[in-house]
Amino acid sequence: MAVMELVSDVSALFGRHMRHLARIPEKLLSVTLMPVAYVVVFGVLFGSAISVPGSDYRSYLMAGIFTQMMLTNVGNTALGVAGDLGNGVVDRFRSLPMSRSAVLIGRTLADVALAVIACVAMAVVGYLIGWRVHNGIPRAIAGFGILLLLGYAMSWLGALIGLLARSAEAVNSIAFMLVMPLTFLSNAFIPLNGLPGWLRLLCEWNPVSAVVAACRELFGNTSTGTGKSALPVQYPIPLSLALIALLLAIVVPAAVGAYRKAAAR
Repeated sequence: MAVMELVSDVSALFGRHMRHLARIPEKLLSVTLMPVAYVVVFGVLFGSAISVPGSDYRSYLMAGIFTQMMLTNVGNTALGVAGDLGNGVVDRFRSLPMSRSAVLIGRTLADVALAVIACVAMAVVGYLIGWRVHNGIPRAIAGFGILLLLGYAMSWLGALIGLLARSAEAVNSIAFMLVMPLTFLSNAFIPLNGLPGWLRLLCEWNPVSAVVAACRELFGNTSTGTGKSALPVQYPIPLSLALIALLLAIVVPAAVGAYRKAAAR
């Protein structure tokens, strides 16, 4: 019975967030416009200027932009949670006979649903500029599955940040300081072969590099790392799944605990 009640609460809260999207479509634009702009700017303007061993840059680029977009779930969820705390929504939820964890589950699932919409828009634009998958539909779906798992984990991390920071200014600063280094100190946008040894090692051990490499391998856009590469680049699929599972195991209970403390005040 408790499970059914949790599912009912999550469904109601998920529907609430989706109805907000229908009423405020600007939220959808903010999620999709920037990633699509990255696809066009990097793919069209830089595609002819950057060479990638064993692949073309437009194909190389797409997994990186997909991954970057999933990382931005940190800021999106954190802002939403901080907003709910600030405008009294959490107080109204506290007065209702509902599961505390359902509030965060509904929020994070809704943000992942937005990420799905953004992925579709980016994939269409990527296809128009020349991006293709070469390993078949099942492996491509597996690649998008890893991306959405990352997006879900980052949404939970964002929920934790929003509960602890509680203000839009602090949330934006934390999200920027987290997303930018993880994105640009990785293999998301550039090949790592030409970097100095110490910097290449740092980028290869960046967890984002494992996710990007896993998606490229599943999409058939490039090969895995050589024997000289770090382990996350040599074995990206199992390691990226393990890292995402570890992140979820840490941030989900931490966020639920932080929400219970916030709702008890």
